[in-house]
Amino acid sequence: MSEHVVVSVPSESWARALGPLEGAEVVVWDGRAPAPDPAPALVVPPYVATPDLSALPAGVRAVQLLTIGHDGVPEQLPADVLLCNATGVHETSTAELAVGLAILSLRGLDEDVRSMGAGEWKPSRRTSLADRRVLVLGWGGVGRAVAQRLAPFECSVTAVGTRARVQDGVAVHAVEELPDLLPAHDVVVLACPLTDRTRGLVGREFLAAMPDGALLVNVARGPVVETGALVEALRGGRIRAALDVTDPEPLPADHELWTLPGVVVTPHVGGNSTAFRPRMVALLLDQVARLVAGEGLRNVVVRDTP
Repeated sequence: MSEHVVVSVPSESWARALGPLEGAEVVVWDGRAPAPDPAPALVVPPYVATPDLSALPAGVRAVQLLTIGHDGVPEQLPADVLLCNATGVHETSTAELAVGLAILSLRGLDEDVRSMGAGEWKPSRRTSLADRRVLVLGWGGVGRAVAQRLAPFECSVTAVGTRARVQDGVAVHAVEELPDLLPAHDVVVLACPLTDRTRGLVGREFLAAMPDGALLVNVARGPVVETGALVEALRGGRIRAALDVTDPEPLPADHELWTLPGVVVTPHVGGNSTAFRPRMVALLLDQVARLVAGEGLRNVVVRDTP
């Protein structure tokens, strides 16, 4: 049996993208008071890392994030409000950027761009992605997408997840194996969620275990890395880093990461490409149709219970 539902989206552009919906009314609400009346059944907050849901009215049944990551969100919601993330939306773009950052840094394209601005012709032999040993930390959707895109570049990939297992024919190593794995890898790609277990995971011991000349690529979350420890490791030029996320974020203009050698920083744009909107619209349309039909929603985040 179908029902009529109200869905809130954060802007007029999202409302236009969804268009007229059978059995549903779309309203624009940016998450600030006053809330729509009647309260929407499904709330889509703005596209930020951790949206403010303090003004969420009673009667909301579900919150649909525009991001995969949901750190800082569950604790804002009543237990009876479902939380859904954007799994299936950002993996393609984020993996694309991870590989792009690795190539940019290894091949020194950032240095070439600076030379171009100065009108300098400075050829040199650079490191290829081919033949590199790449460790992908986080074997969820993004990590697997990164590995799929690395395959044609003729590099070897080692998968690391929360636990050891064989998944789709791939041997996934446990996080506890990192001390033995890191010294044997030239590139480490961080693609894990931010949890209590991963916060600060990449600290002094982790970075010290990476071999000289190794590259750290972070498309996960900034606090997965201890920024102070990373800065120390980068000052001597022993390792390189390509960071789409930082801690703090946004990165202050006077922060040392902007000027350290061997560092590339992009402003948290992993999933923010032309591939984002059509995939997100498809997910939203499916979620609304499920609400109207009284069916279960996709991508429901399992929250820890006290």
